[in-house]
Amino acid sequence: MSELIVSSRPDLRRPVLIAAFRGWNDGGQGASLGGGYLAKHWGAESFAEIDPENFYDFQAVRPNVSLEDGLTRRLEWPANTFLHAPIPGLDRDAVILLGVEPNLRWKTYSGLVLELVQNLGVELVVTLGSLLADVPHTRPAPVSAAASDPALVEELGVEPSRYEGPTGIVGILLDACRHAGLPSVSLWAAVPHYVSLAPSPRAALALCGRLGELLRADIDVAELEQAAEEYSEQVTEAVASDAETAAYVEELERRVDLMEAAEDLPSGESLAAELTRFLREREQNGEDGGESAGGPAG
Repeated sequence: MSELIVSSRPDLRRPVLIAAFRGWNDGGQGASLGGGYLAKHWGAESFAEIDPENFYDFQAVRPNVSLEDGLTRRLEWPANTFLHAPIPGLDRDAVILLGVEPNLRWKTYSGLVLELVQNLGVELVVTLGSLLADVPHTRPAPVSAAASDPALVEELGVEPSRYEGPTGIVGILLDACRHAGLPSVSLWAAVPHYVSLAPSPRAALALCGRLGELLRADIDVAELEQAAEEYSEQVTEAVASDAETAAYVEELERRVDLMEAAEDLPSGESLAAELTRFLREREQNGEDGGESAGGPAG
């Protein structure tokens, strides 16, 4: 029996896979919040899942027990669910994978994902991730990217990921797509490390925004914007109660503002081109007998 359970096969138009996993790849729950928001907002319907039995250490990732109507006990296993939905405003569909990073058999797991997306004719794989970093909660979450094709990162206009070190299931899936020749992009939003335990709608907002740019889709993020504003106010209130933390956040804000100011400065090439144009115009004005840049002639 296959560990990939497909209950129905949807008829999809130029599908793109959007995957988000809880766990190591999900600092401040930014990735899972973003993926869950898209699934809810687009009215996605489930059609397949991966059986968790052989991919998890259930002492590390334990099943949950909940009560229904205060009486019936319901057992919930770690879920890896595939959903599908049309992308509003586009002539294409999304396949959304909402999962939990597995503990075991990562090659087999990524192989099952790749098997399904290839059978569905998926044209692009986009994974969402969020990581803890030295960033302030009062600024938009910066987004970096890694891709099977560097041109995709350039098209997004985001900072390419320079990370080297241990990776998670997102990195394994991206590598599997690269070997299969399937275009893939991994988007990562930064989350303030000093509020790592609080869910970050600001990171989810940044991820959905970049995803919209990549797909050229107008994603309605009004709810995320409101949640991000409330998140910022709550964190600011909490930070204000500790002078040391407040000073640290101010320093992070100052760094961000300096970096943004530096990005706004013209490049050396543009300055050289402007100087060349200025000198050429001054020379032409001098030949025409008009006023030079130094003032009236004579």
